[in-house]
Amino acid sequence: MKQAQRIAAGSIAVGLVVLGLKAGAAVITGSAALYSDAAESVVNVAAGGVALLALRLAELPPDANHPYGHDKAEFFSAVIEGVLIVVAAFTILQHAWQVYTHPTPIEAPLAGMAVNAISTVFNLLWATVLLRRGAALRSPALVGDGRHLVADVVASVGVLGGLALVLATGLVWLDPLVAAGTACYILVTGGFLVRDSVGGLMDAAPSPAIVDRIKTLVGQSAEGAIEAHDLRTRHAGRLTFLEFHLVVPGVMTVADAHAICDRVEAALKAEMEGLMITIHVEPEGKAKHRGVIVL
Repeated sequence: MKQAQRIAAGSIAVGLVVLGLKAGAAVITGSAALYSDAAESVVNVAAGGVALLALRLAELPPDANHPYGHDKAEFFSAVIEGVLIVVAAFTILQHAWQVYTHPTPIEAPLAGMAVNAISTVFNLLWATVLLRRGAALRSPALVGDGRHLVADVVASVGVLGGLALVLATGLVWLDPLVAAGTACYILVTGGFLVRDSVGGLMDAAPSPAIVDRIKTLVGQSAEGAIEAHDLRTRHAGRLTFLEFHLVVPGVMTVADAHAICDRVEAALKAEMEGLMITIHVEPEGKAKHRGVIVL
């Protein structure tokens, strides 16, 4: 099993442990706020399973129907996770309203808060692992899962703070109010996750800093050429596709032009992982003089 898949499997295991702790805290106390935290953990477990499936699909080699590979499967994982977050948020809102209209006293609040705090620490530690390894492995699925857990940690801290306020003031109606606030926060984070993932599915370009660095490397390594223009990039999971036109002197041989392309590709791949490069060579008469001028 690949490293990313092992990490995703670990997310499922951690999610089940955290879910058990948070569900126990909700049952012990009867708190709507702690219920909201447990409901979010159900999404964590489901999201871990989706991420693992997506990573396995992304590892499949290119085939006749998918000549560019299956890397975009990871973006589908993040979209599904975002949708699950939104569903969880509305479930929490419904439960918060029921508790608000039919309030009940909170049982053993300190014990429930202690159990919830332990589970929050687990989530924080695992979120750190997901974000670091996801960035290192260029995995949208792992990074999306890590961001979701960070949002879960923030929500858990808010829940614990809200329950502390309930205990300090004796105002039981604050409990469903905290749950509703948690649901709104979860809803916003889910919306951002869906937005970012849809951007990947729609072939969004890398950041301007990455594009500028690509242009600089092309200009520095294409000695013998005249210009590079019509540079286009797009992300597809861990891969970044790059294509551009390279203008060379009309009298240059095919072998010399090919050697320049090899040099450019080597310079780009030495600094940037996961690049799939296509270079279209053109004679000097095609120069547009509005692209990257070779240094």
